[in-house]
Amino acid sequence: MAGTGDDETQAGNRVDIDGDATGPVIAGNYNVVVDAQHGSTVTVLMDGRRPRPRRRDRIRLLPRRQGTPLGRDADLAAIAAALRGGDSVQLWGPPGVGKSALLRHAARTLDAGGDGVVFLDAARREPEDLAQDIFEACHSTGGYAPSRAELPQLMEGVEATVYIDNADYTADQLRTVMDAAPDALFVFAGREGTLQGADGRAHRVEGLTRDAAAALLARELGRPGDPDVVAALWEAASGTPLLLLRAAAVARLDPTGAAGLPRPGAVRELLHPLFDRLDEPSLRALHLLGTFRDAELDPEHIGALSGTPDAAALCAGLAGLGLTEETQLGYRVADGVVAALRERPGLRPYSLERLCAYFADWAARPETPAARVAGHARALEVLAELAEESGRADLVVRVVRAASPALARSLRFGVWGRLLDQGLPAAQRAGDRRAEAYFTHERGIRAVLTGNRVLAGVLLAEAGVLWHQLGDTQAADAAANAQQYVPQDAGPSGGGPPDGGPSEGPGEGVTDSPADGGSDLGSSGPDAGSLQDPAVGTAPGTPSPDPAPTPETGASMPPDPGSTAPDTPMVPSDPGTSAGGMPVDPGTGASSMTGTPPTGIGEASGAVASSAGAGGAGAAVALKVAAVIAAVVIGAVAVQQNRSSSESASDTPAVSIPTPTVEFAAPTDLVDATTDEPEPEPEPEPTGLAGTWNGSDGDTYVFTDAGFGTYTMADEDGCGNPTLTEFTGSGDTYSATAPGYAREPCDLVLGQIRTTITLDEDGDTAQVTQEVVSVVDRSARCTTCQSFTLTRAS
Repeated sequence: MAGTGDDETQAGNRVDIDGDATGPVIAGNYNVVVDAQHGSTVTVLMDGRRPRPRRRDRIRLLPRRQGTPLGRDADLAAIAAALRGGDSVQLWGPPGVGKSALLRHAARTLDAGGDGVVFLDAARREPEDLAQDIFEACHSTGGYAPSRAELPQLMEGVEATVYIDNADYTADQLRTVMDAAPDALFVFAGREGTLQGADGRAHRVEGLTRDAAAALLARELGRPGDPDVVAALWEAASGTPLLLLRAAAVARLDPTGAAGLPRPGAVRELLHPLFDRLDEPSLRALHLLGTFRDAELDPEHIGALSGTPDAAALCAGLAGLGLTEETQLGYRVADGVVAALRERPGLRPYSLERLCAYFADWAARPETPAARVAGHARALEVLAELAEESGRADLVVRVVRAASPALARSLRFGVWGRLLDQGLPAAQRAGDRRAEAYFTHERGIRAVLTGNRVLAGVLLAEAGVLWHQLGDTQAADAAANAQQYVPQDAGPSGGGPPDGGPSEGPGEGVTDSPADGGSDLGSSGPDAGSLQDPAVGTAPGTPSPDPAPTPETGASMPPDPGSTAPDTPMVPSDPGTSAGGMPVDPGTGASSMTGTPPTGIGEASGAVASSAGAGGAGAAVALKVAAVIAAVVIGAVAVQQNRSSSESASDTPAVSIPTPTVEFAAPTDLVDATTDEPEPEPEPEPTGLAGTWNGSDGDTYVFTDAGFGTYTMADEDGCGNPTLTEFTGSGDTYSATAPGYAREPCDLVLGQIRTTITLDEDGDTAQVTQEVVSVVDRSARCTTCQSFTLTRAS
């Protein structure tokens, strides 16, 4: 994380959700007071009141020191030649080939030139958050995020060399990062070669030569190896340094001291022998890191949670064995380790309740810097995923609610949006109305800050309704006040500021609802919005269906197209790290999800991975939804991909989302108290959803009035167990969110799907629409979310 700490010392920064946690930040021309209790407030800065970031005299943000990588002289020379010629460079190659080591060595040894060097880690980071990292590395910012239009102006003339590891981005995403610093040169490292044409050179990093491999093994063993064995190992490992490092570690750790290098045929199966040679503290720490999948953890947290002393030295030792990799923040597991750990018997799962409680408490402490919380954002996201997979919506809410204020103050709006997208549906499943109001409110504030004004109006209006229902007038006033910065009559092409001028948030853009469904900060990542808002359409050239009316009370809001869709990975899924973590003990808390939760995270992830592997990129995993939905299919089928953020808004169907009007009127159907004789009571007619309905899908649905705008429907979960689905709303619109299940195993929850029922004017017909609001498997897409019609039978 490249945070400089400038935003960590602002007066009044508190994130204790048990108190009046507030903290000011400035985004574009908005001043935001982050409030963890009642929701944040927004005001517009007067002319001349914006901060004036000061460029640092010396730009120097270097990676941690490491040993000199062997056999990389030619690669280093190629990088240096490209930089001297004014070209940016992309290092690419498979995991374990040594890209990160080469990148770090280049950042420390090559002539910086210009204004200095910046080194960053982009793993699971949105390009726009990375752009803010670059800005803060080059300026004393005072807790300020410039608008997207202002950022290149502030960075103009900054001739730094920016090294970015784990930059697994598309060409458009790389361009977004480079445009943030137009006069800088970049050296990226990633798995695919996507840098094209005038943007720079793509340089493939190959395995080591045989001589370099022999030198590496000799260095690790403390002695030269047998030339024939070394040559055979080099060939079997394709010169991959990570595999050779593990081979030397197996020999070095042999307790008898007599073992030589492993046979070449076993070079890719060395993890289990390495696990057998680890002591209990090392294995326990590695198990913890595996539980967090591809997230990095500070040694402080590793030691506290695994109970291992001197966790930093212990993890450094694991890195020397090829089991972990060192990051700027701490450590994460190396390629392939998680999959191998899942196969190891006898590992006692970590308590999910304890992990969530630890990080929620840490993130909410007033003394925890916002930049540190943002640095652990991926770990927090993984915790929320684990809790969701285990049926513990209450734990999802706890983690996201604790971390949200600090993420807002960190000015990393991309990851803040991802966490809020996890928190809102979890709050709805858990029945936590206050958390639902808070997350809806914060998503609205974020939409204001990122320039997505139309969506902001919808979310803030909904938040106001929810706050009023809870009796929190302070929060309702905050939502209402924020709405004054949202156009009240947005046209079909999206709304601009009330004065018709340009948007001034960090995500300043041409439209309020990005046509590509991607980040409203301008991200042009792959499939940033595959699970689209139904109003946006389904594919290029497909007419947009009319958007469903927005419920005025008690209904859930559509996903924020302005934040990265929660089902979309920022990097390709790695079966060894990000496809699934270790099983966790979900605890004994009551599940808020319908049906039996998965028995283990590892098993759940394995099921998804095997399905995807069997069918390739287009494989589909069937779901059964405990709601009106008969079945949907989640598979790796994207609705819309790689839509450039530079596309004109006129190239895509326009979207107009009306801002709900909140009114509190007296009931009109009460009997006049002065009437002497009541009129004969008419035959009761079905009202709202109550009654029996025939669906155009061939099924019959029975809804029971449960009072206060609530209707229940008996159904079955994925395994055929009886459930009761609750629809809430008012007027003519009602909705429910329910789990989606895999066919095999039937209790595997793969996502959450919202069903919305809109009554027609006659009251005897209704339209049903469905959308995925969150997914567990991030490669999943909903390809058959259907719409159908209900006709009242009685």
